Amino acid sequence: MHHAKETDAAFNVPIIDIADFSTGNKQQRLAIAAQIDRAAREVGFMQISGHGIPDSAVAALVQAMDGFFDMPLADKLKWRPSSTEINRGYNAPLTERLSYSLGVSSAADLFEAFNVGTQASDFPHLDLSPLTYTANLWPQQPAGFQDKVQAWYRHAGGLARTLTRIFAMALDLPEDYFAGFTDHSVDMLRLNNYQLLATDLRLEPGQMGMGAHTDYGIVTILWADNVQPGLQILDSKGCWHDVAPAPGSLLVNLGDMLARWTNDRWISTMHRVLAPVDADGRIVRRRSAAYFHDGNADAVVSCLPGCADEQHPALYPAVTVAEHLAAQLAGSRGLILNADAVREAARRGRQASG
Repeated sequence: MHHAKETDAAFNVPIIDIADFSTGNKQQRLAIAAQIDRAAREVGFMQISGHGIPDSAVAALVQAMDGFFDMPLADKLKWRPSSTEINRGYNAPLTERLSYSLGVSSAADLFEAFNVGTQASDFPHLDLSPLTYTANLWPQQPAGFQDKVQAWYRHAGGLARTLTRIFAMALDLPEDYFAGFTDHSVDMLRLNNYQLLATDLRLEPGQMGMGAHTDYGIVTILWADNVQPGLQILDSKGCWHDVAPAPGSLLVNLGDMLARWTNDRWISTMHRVLAPVDADGRIVRRRSAAYFHDGNADAVVSCLPGCADEQHPALYPAVTVAEHLAAQLAGSRGLILNADAVREAARRGRQASG
């Protein structure tokens, strides 16, 4: 239930143009919502065009990422958080195992990352936990890094909120239904780099750029290099499918919170990133930027109206966003196998045969 459905036709992640959602008539808006609903039911991933984010913002983001990740490791390590519980700043290569969030052991993932997100100071009128809404760590170099990253953060956040309005319409809910669950959302932007500097690095059997996992929150907005091998998603036959970003589009996938809310009507799809290697087995540069729109920490997520009945009882207990995020992050970052992800782990399907 938590992998993309196989079809007789070639596997496809649909491209959905949302430009008319903000300005179009009711019929156009409903047509967009219907496309989103179908993709959410069948694939859990979609390519969003017509998002209105300028190419210049992408170029500035990539410049900022390259400037930071090209610095010597010793300089990057100065921006490590003081604890794995703090999901901010720099994460060195081989320090995370994304599969642990599902209670599944694996070799260390190859990527390095830099994380920024929602801070308690962004909402001074609310008494928010500084551990959950942690202050960001901003390096002084490269020049302009903070401004360029924050600009992309705002663009991606705006798109995420537009998508939640479309989600509500697709689920026959009031368009602003999710606003009360996301008005102080725990959002995070993770900048990823897969090109490691160690020339003698040898991959362990089955080692991934980023291990198989589902995303934890509501929706993820992803910019990525068109480098293969790269992102793959799992179907219900246990087969992995390559997904390459379409020109001008952003990859979008649903997270665990929407799977819980919709009682698995919509899919939080298992995905992974293969180690990007060339024909000689050398790791090549692959970059991505994932914006996670996760919901308010204190929001209680339980089955939505219309998503359960006598034949389809609620599958998940109610949980707060903070509780769910803490359990998943303790796995991927704290390297504690998550014993409470039974249904999430089942999304792996028959991965071994893929």
